[in-house]
Amino acid sequence: MASLLNRLSRLANSPQGRRVIQQAKEFANDPRRRQQAKDAVDKVRRQLANRRRGH
Repeated sequence: MASLLNRLSRLANSPQGRRVIQQAKEFANDPRRRQQAKDAVDKVRRQLANRRRGH
């Protein structure tokens, strides 16, 4: 597990990693993308709830 965290740390500190992090921040601040993410989470929750009820 430590090696995975080390890899992620190195990636985050690389130019490519910083670019990806910046892009993720921009996506998170976009209201349209935020709504898309919320809709996707709601859909998954509905599906899980239906499975628990036996549908």
